[in-house]
Amino acid sequence: QLQLVESGGGLVQPGGSLRLSCTISGPTPEDYQIGWFRQAPGKGREAVSCITAGGGSTYYVASVKDRFIVSRDTARNIVHLQMDSLKPEDTAVYYCAAAAYNSGVVTEYVCYEGFFDYWGQGTQVTVSS
Repeated sequence: QLQLVESGGGLVQPGGSLRLSCTISGPTPEDYQIGWFRQAPGKGREAVSCITAGGGSTYYVASVKDRFIVSRDTARNIVHLQMDSLKPEDTAVYYCAAAAYNSGVVTEYVCYEGFFDYWGQGTQVTVSS
């Protein structure tokens, strides 16, 4: 069974940057697709970005495209989410999750909450002046 731990959240001013990390432990983490999700107060959890098991394909929700970059360090079993040009509407608890799915391409059809099997506890990101 995989375990995922998020880190890197915090308080940042609008226009600022944060880098979230998801450290993965357990058997064969390299076989799992990883997703980043977020949940704002009073809202449901939404997909932000996904990356394939091999790290060669990524997907972003439209609201973060060109501002966020997901990357994967397969040697260290860490997935990063670099978040730039942050906006107040990015404020949420951010979660990483793992899906037992190993494909060369990731799309919105395999990057949604119900597709994922293991979840971290989340890290708070607050964007405010």
